[in-house]
Amino acid sequence: MPVQIHEPERATNFDNVWAALMELRESQKETGRLLRESREEAGRLLRESREEADRRMRETDLKMQETDRRMRESREEADRRMQEADRRMRESREETDRLLRESREEADRRMRETDLKMRETDRRMRETDSKISRLGSRIGDLIEHLTASNILEQFKNQGYEFTRVSRNNKLKDANNRTLAEIDILLENGEFAMVVEVKSLLTLADVKDHMKRMRTLRQYADAHNDARKYVSSVSGALIEDEARDFALETGIYVIEHTGDTVQIRAPDRVRTW
Repeated sequence: MPVQIHEPERATNFDNVWAALMELRESQKETGRLLRESREEAGRLLRESREEADRRMRETDLKMQETDRRMRESREEADRRMQEADRRMRESREETDRLLRESREEADRRMRETDLKMRETDRRMRETDSKISRLGSRIGDLIEHLTASNILEQFKNQGYEFTRVSRNNKLKDANNRTLAEIDILLENGEFAMVVEVKSLLTLADVKDHMKRMRTLRQYADAHNDARKYVSSVSGALIEDEARDFALETGIYVIEHTGDTVQIRAPDRVRTW
């Protein structure tokens, strides 16, 4: 039997949402740039700390060499110079320890500053992800609305005379568990066209949709639905590899041009 129809209606301003999507894309780029700068700054600070420690260690080593030279020059003053050498060595060690402590403290301070910057960058990224998630839901509703409003006439040009269109259908088993969800379903007595709608259509989305089609075929057979099932994918933005894969495997691709849609047909349409 045909799939049940449940269709909530939403109206959204496409231009405003599209502008918001572009703004968020720029925000993601800026966030990526800040993260790279934070990492580069951390690397630079660590290198400077190591170089400063090495320089001070070399200076200390030169001081110790000078002490040894003076000890060799005057054996008559060996005791006095040995005492002086001991004093200077203690001072050198104390100075070295002091310099090392200062270097470590400065490195720790700069690392804490870098950590704070990276935490701030992470916070901004989480905020951006949250905004994208909220916007993605709005965009998905808009794309579904635009697709559904233009799709009947467009598929008529492809040779299909669909008489019913519905959105957001759910197929459930005998235990009321959801087997599959259908964004848009077009039907007549011979064909059922299943349309998957995404704000950004990826290769993984197309492969998931093919798995969904196998589930729908099994569901249809179990309910004595002998119609041919065909498939379409749609997106506000479509990755090239997703488009190519869909067409190669016999799936229609619905692309959006402003407030209308354009359907790209595969060379050989696959049926389930």
